Amino acid sequence: MIRIHNTVKRTQHNFWNHCHFHPTDAIEDAWGRRILDRLAADGAVRTVRMYTMLEDIVYRDENGALAYDFRVNDLRLDYMIERGFNILLSFNFMPECIASDPTSTSCVSKNKTRYKGKLINTSAPTDYRLWEEICYTYAAHIIARYGIERVSQWYCQCFNEPDIQPFFLSQLPDDATETRLREYCKLYAAFARGLRRASPQMRIGGPALARHQSFLGGFLDFVRENDLQLDFISIHSYGTSPARLNAGTRPLTVQNNLAKCRACFDTIAAHGFGDTELVIDEWGAASAGFFNRDECPELMFRETEVFSAYYVKLIDILIRSGLPVSKMLICLSGQHEMTEDFSGFRNFFTLNFIAKPIYNAYLLAAKLGEGLLEAEHAVEDLAVIPTKTADGGYAVLLTYAGEHFEPDLPAITETLTFAEDIAGRQITVWRIDRETTNPYRLREREGMTAPTAEQLNVLREEGRLRPVLSTVADGAPLPLCLTANSTVLVTVSAEKCG
Repeated sequence: MIRIHNTVKRTQHNFWNHCHFHPTDAIEDAWGRRILDRLAADGAVRTVRMYTMLEDIVYRDENGALAYDFRVNDLRLDYMIERGFNILLSFNFMPECIASDPTSTSCVSKNKTRYKGKLINTSAPTDYRLWEEICYTYAAHIIARYGIERVSQWYCQCFNEPDIQPFFLSQLPDDATETRLREYCKLYAAFARGLRRASPQMRIGGPALARHQSFLGGFLDFVRENDLQLDFISIHSYGTSPARLNAGTRPLTVQNNLAKCRACFDTIAAHGFGDTELVIDEWGAASAGFFNRDECPELMFRETEVFSAYYVKLIDILIRSGLPVSKMLICLSGQHEMTEDFSGFRNFFTLNFIAKPIYNAYLLAAKLGEGLLEAEHAVEDLAVIPTKTADGGYAVLLTYAGEHFEPDLPAITETLTFAEDIAGRQITVWRIDRETTNPYRLREREGMTAPTAEQLNVLREEGRLRPVLSTVADGAPLPLCLTANSTVLVTVSAEKCG
């Protein structure tokens, strides 16, 4: 039996309905807008991380002075604001016109270039005063265009994953962490000065850490010693990697994400920043969203009920950990490299815009309230997130999954009860499992190896989230059949029907 108590033990804000939209320059393209329009219409995502793409904005005029073209940048931001998203802006990458090494480039993608044939410059600037001026000019521009009241609600961070070779100083060896730290500290100091010049109300942070704890500690020491503004600390948390999945050395488990977050927070607290807002601005069950089954067959979990179960278990474990996470953004990289519908890329929709279980799990999680309740049960592999909604109703999200999301976990039937009498109220149940709201599994069962236009429509319908039960409570316990890696949401209306 699963029993939901009625007393709210604390307010739990929604840190889980956010994403990193990649590539940023798909915001002006039809396929990118189709995704963003859906996210906005469904209320799936609140804050979206995007790159400033300074390399496309800054150039030198005929006199050699810095010049700016904000037209495409404004088009992107206008679009995001119109859709109601809050923004996390990552200030990168290095504009070639101020790069100390124009040949220090990286693609960081499955192909030889990034989207639209681009490379990124990863070098330090020739002069950090030029970087400061660019950061100031960009910040002043968005303040003038959108107003400080709006822009001060955005998150502005300096660079992306500066502690690793693909994103910063790619000409240096992977283990040149101390050099990267020294140069990044200069980069951040100039960034902070530039944004404060534009407005002291700007919310700024970094370092969008990939993996090096020594880098994080050294950065925090530098911030403290130089009395720099740091409104939030951003880290990345990936549970495993394709290489480790292939080798069998690091299987899927949310414990890996939790361990990374705990290690980062321990470093943060030890360096005196324990009260600073913590943002996980990229998360994934596995890194390398631009890899698919070609590099790692096990990445097919991204198409199935396993990923939705992973997401809900991660929310549950982070809530129970007590870590001060304010936002957690799934990284939607790799979505521009799809050539077929189901191949293990990390995104919400397939090539033909079929919603995956992970997307529908976001829709379910978005229905949770902010009043966190207690739940009693004795099921070892069951995660329960019980909440009271603002209007006094209930939203209870459950996932039944083993430590490593084993497919042979025995099915069970449990009953759901509430301490409060809910007789006469509307109960609605949604489900994601192997048989329900799962286009990939349906394609497998029906042998749709090369789906026709009609079959694609069937798969799209399968991916549309809809209740499996809607009824008026009669006071009896609600039976729930739970299968391996299933996710269920139960909502109860605040008022009696009729």
